[in-house]
Amino acid sequence: MVDTKPKPKIKKIEVEMPKQDPKVRVKNFSEVALGYNEEQALEEATRCLQCIKPQCVAGCPVEVPIPEFIKCIKEKKYAEGIVTIKSKNALPAVCGRVCPQEEQCQVKCVLGKIGDPVSVGRLERYLADWERDNGLQLPEKTPPTGKKVAIVGAGPAGLTAAADLIKLGHEVTMFEALHLPGGVLIYGIPEFRLPKAIVRNEVKYIQEIGVDLRVGNLVGRIHTIPELMKTGTDAVFIGSGAGLPRFMGISGENLGGIYSANEFLIRNNLMKAFDFPEYDTPMRIGKHVVVIGGGNVAMDCARSSMRLGADVCLLYRRSRDELPARQEEIENAEEEGLVCKFLAAPLKFTGDEKGWVKSMDCIAMELGPQDDSGRRRPIPIKGSEFTMETDTVIIAIGQTPNPIIQRTTDGLKVNPKRGTILVDENGKTSIDGVYAGGDVVTGAATVISAMGAGKTAAKAMHKYLMTKK
Repeated sequence: MVDTKPKPKIKKIEVEMPKQDPKVRVKNFSEVALGYNEEQALEEATRCLQCIKPQCVAGCPVEVPIPEFIKCIKEKKYAEGIVTIKSKNALPAVCGRVCPQEEQCQVKCVLGKIGDPVSVGRLERYLADWERDNGLQLPEKTPPTGKKVAIVGAGPAGLTAAADLIKLGHEVTMFEALHLPGGVLIYGIPEFRLPKAIVRNEVKYIQEIGVDLRVGNLVGRIHTIPELMKTGTDAVFIGSGAGLPRFMGISGENLGGIYSANEFLIRNNLMKAFDFPEYDTPMRIGKHVVVIGGGNVAMDCARSSMRLGADVCLLYRRSRDELPARQEEIENAEEEGLVCKFLAAPLKFTGDEKGWVKSMDCIAMELGPQDDSGRRRPIPIKGSEFTMETDTVIIAIGQTPNPIIQRTTDGLKVNPKRGTILVDENGKTSIDGVYAGGDVVTGAATVISAMGAGKTAAKAMHKYLMTKK
């Protein structure tokens, strides 16, 4: 018998997420994206086709069962939905806000062939926020294995590895150098993109499932990896990130008013300089700010500077088409008044009589053949030099790992040029029982890629621990 019932019409357009008005949000540090309400989440969830072979899951670095949790939303089974997500992802409220889903799970969504893909990240955020409002749900405890694990760094890689390993029954101690856990989530990403209350709540979950968190504990100084291994630790995961800024090595780079992106963001995010004098963290920001770079970190610096009252120009040596930042963040920044100067690079900085930067000499660029990154190489144009006046410069051209752990761990193989730790496909280092993942291995990358590395290493560590005598 032929089914004559009309099939529901596929909704090709995603449900837009409400945001603060650009004229309002550029004057505050409150979250820009306001999240779905229940009605909006239900409407967006109905767009999921519940594919038999979902490609979206293959695109997720932490293998979240996407159709399953979206089905839970459709059926208003929110508690079941968040449990489904957390079976794979311990940081859903973070991922729902800063994960580049458009390049991962959503790019593989079949709806994207005829319209907008399903807004996976916004739905993940909805469930995570629902849980925060209704109380954390903790998984059942696994019988203890008697094995002890040390996690170095409480950033996204370390938090993910810790959560997976504690759920497998191992005793987990996490060492964090800063006074607050979260790594780049707490010091690097601005409040208006990722409220710190969200990060604290995610960390609270990981502590409540049994992870022993020790802040203000710099491994490589207070303890070394070899010392940990000699005092009853069966395995170590290094997820210490990439917190060492890169500079350009040009004249005048040490003038006052020139910040690395790391210093600028740490002062703002971790030390609340934007809320001075409520928080006693003064930071001199002039009226005219130039941000050098084009990634998400550069956008974070530019948007933070605008909220501090500055006129901001982004200086990037390639064209707009090559900007590595998320399209959503570029659009948000431009809505807020960011001015961009493309195909230009700095040559030197000039200071005033007091040693503060007052101008920068630049040169125009053109794009040549592709380089190793797959993007067209910027080439200086002779005779195109020009000068820009500025009283603050923020250099956001990348980060590398801090070398303390590498220098205090004999036998740990590293990339001599980049300072990153060398690992195999499972995150195993050159030392038996020591694993690593995230930015300390790859250099500065995305939160979700670091989480994926933490998850991969946790699987390998579990196997190692269960066979270790």
